[in-house]
Amino acid sequence: MADGDSNTKTRSKTRTARPPLYKVLLLNDDFTPRDFVVRVLKAEFRMSEDQASRVMITAHTKGSCVVAVFTREVAEDKATRATDMARQEGYPLLFTAEPET
Repeated sequence: MADGDSNTKTRSKTRTARPPLYKVLLLNDDFTPRDFVVRVLKAEFRMSEDQASRVMITAHTKGSCVVAVFTREVAEDKATRATDMARQEGYPLLFTAEPET
């Protein structure tokens, strides 16, 4: 056997980086009816009645609440559509998207 005759090869795998995630926030206001907020959460974020109520109450008591986390494009799209639903009804309800830290 030869001591210096090693045929080992180094393999390197290329991994695709995961896209950065963004959180959709519900911001509290004192004018939008609670039942409308629940309706928007159920429609746009496919939440159950109970989940939507808990998110709405959290935003009401703390000022804002994370609704969901998505890739940037999805988060911005959902935040825009949910805010637009409120604007069509004349409410100042606001959803925003920001990077998850």
